[in-house]
Amino acid sequence: MSNIDTMSVNAIRVLSADGVQAANSGHPGLPLGAAAMSYELWAKHMNHNPANPNWANRDRFILSGGHGSMLLYSLLHLFGYGLTSEDLSQFRQDGSLTPGHPEYGHTVGVEATTGPLGAGMAMAVGMAMAEAHLASKFNKEGYPVVDHYTYVLGGDGCMMEGITSEAMSLAGTLGLGKLIVLYDSNKITIEGSTDIAFTEDVKKKFESFGFQTLVVEDGNNLEEIGAAIKEAKADLTRPTMITIKTKIGFGSAKEGMASAHGEPLGVENVKNLRENLGLTSETAFEVPEEIYEHYKSIARENAKVEEKWNELFDDYAKKYPEMKELWDKYHDENAAKDLIDDEAFWAFEDKADATRNISGKIINKIKDHMPNFIGGSADLAPSTKTYMDGMGDFSKDDYSGRNLHFGVRELAMAGIGNGMALHGGLRAYVSTFFVFSDFTKPMARLSSLMEMPLTYVFTHDSIGVGEDGPTHEPIEQAAMLRAMPNFTLYRPADATECAAAWYYAITSTKTPTALVLSRQNLPQLKGSSKDALKGAYIISDSKKADPDAIIIATGSEVQLGIGAQEELLKEGFDVRVVSMPSMDVFKEQSDEYKESVLPNKVRARVAVEALMNFGWGDFVGLDGTTVTMNSFGASAPANILFEKFGFTVENVVKAVKSVIK
Repeated sequence: MSNIDTMSVNAIRVLSADGVQAANSGHPGLPLGAAAMSYELWAKHMNHNPANPNWANRDRFILSGGHGSMLLYSLLHLFGYGLTSEDLSQFRQDGSLTPGHPEYGHTVGVEATTGPLGAGMAMAVGMAMAEAHLASKFNKEGYPVVDHYTYVLGGDGCMMEGITSEAMSLAGTLGLGKLIVLYDSNKITIEGSTDIAFTEDVKKKFESFGFQTLVVEDGNNLEEIGAAIKEAKADLTRPTMITIKTKIGFGSAKEGMASAHGEPLGVENVKNLRENLGLTSETAFEVPEEIYEHYKSIARENAKVEEKWNELFDDYAKKYPEMKELWDKYHDENAAKDLIDDEAFWAFEDKADATRNISGKIINKIKDHMPNFIGGSADLAPSTKTYMDGMGDFSKDDYSGRNLHFGVRELAMAGIGNGMALHGGLRAYVSTFFVFSDFTKPMARLSSLMEMPLTYVFTHDSIGVGEDGPTHEPIEQAAMLRAMPNFTLYRPADATECAAAWYYAITSTKTPTALVLSRQNLPQLKGSSKDALKGAYIISDSKKADPDAIIIATGSEVQLGIGAQEELLKEGFDVRVVSMPSMDVFKEQSDEYKESVLPNKVRARVAVEALMNFGWGDFVGLDGTTVTMNSFGASAPANILFEKFGFTVENVVKAVKSVIK
């Protein structure tokens, strides 16, 4: 190891410790222990260009142990990604570019929002899958225009989380040879030695997944780390996990101690750390100019790698203009917008059908319009109707397939979907039963945080599941997802609304969307329209300007609202029926539009939905009521359950009369 390499590694350590100390908050242990492996990777093996952080063929790096964010910020600073010393000094402060955990879209060079341990592992698998798929579509002999690796760094905590096992099991099955996992093995967590709760052989576990497994005994030995990375890159038939044995808090007074994980070292200890590592300046965030020059020289060499790729891509575009045109279509986030006027997209038979079936037909329309449309389910495609006909299966033997099989791994599926969306070039969807959205929630939350427009297809949307019983009947799940910022839920009532929901999902640029779809057949409704794109609209109006009451319904219950309207009219009550497939989208409309649909002066309102009533207070107010679920379901045929729990025309009529009186 050269002296400049040693100083460069130690600069990462000292800057990281300085940042945590300045905030008097944070996690110095991981950066101090993992600095050497990170430097070796970024400086000598990873293709990246700080001058163009979004270069399409860059290698991806995800810090799955996001609590060690000062490691990543120090790397971005030293390599010239635009983070200044001042930014580092503002670690964890309001409005800074250096938040407590890395945030995608907030800090240049951060490839994914990480924090929940293991999430970065799943997203890395998604990125590697995206690379493999795009390479199969675009590469020509002599023109490997998609050719990059995905690296993910995580520690013992990431290895304990179930999502890591889910995702890495799939990665091994798929033989993702360009996925390399760096395991920072220091055997320490917050509560102490990992031996108190974690004694499994991680290496053997990854071997069983189908990984090449390598071990670096000395986490400070750059040559040993470099040799392992080279060996990992050489095996393109298997993903690789490199166990790198480190000491948490290396070089500090807390080396090897649990307290190094999540506590500042202390002013005096940071001073001693600097002296111990040979960076003797007493000024925080001060690094010798020769170290900066060294990092700049590496960045200049990396820029040449991109220049070479740009030349290759220019030649490729000239030789294969049709592929350049396809490339542009893959990377056009507005490619689906012309479907708004596509009659075939909005055309359906006028017969009762389950919205899951209708969604399946729409998916097979979209797949012909959007070649980068890719997705699948957690072993439920025959039930969720999410299989694309004639598009093949993504597998170890054929990465060109557009149908993804995640196995029974809902949590990892959502994380992998995020990774595919983050990679760029693909429009992804994932699918399972609505009740199992509980399993996807942590990763759906990251979709929202990162503003990733991943589409979640959730079927079997209510007690209409019937005989499967309360374990499979969603009740509170819609409330859970509606409560999440920057997340849109659509529960369509028929084919037109289902098409609107899909159109919204595939044209969204910053918001993930959940499509909540029925198992049972629903009629095609007179009055249903593209106005569903506004979240709510009048599907059947009263005959007079000021209705006696308003019925608001979603999904399978809209037909109940219309049926109740007809019965009420016989008794002299003239009501309006509003279909509200998306509360979220309706709330975004202008005040004028919202007033036109739900006029403030009409306070007699009833919401009808075979789910929990949480959230409906915003629309029915203090004078209204709901016909909703307030308990778990039961095991019986759907028609019996709807009557049992009060989802009948008669009960809706009764509820409307009660609010009118």
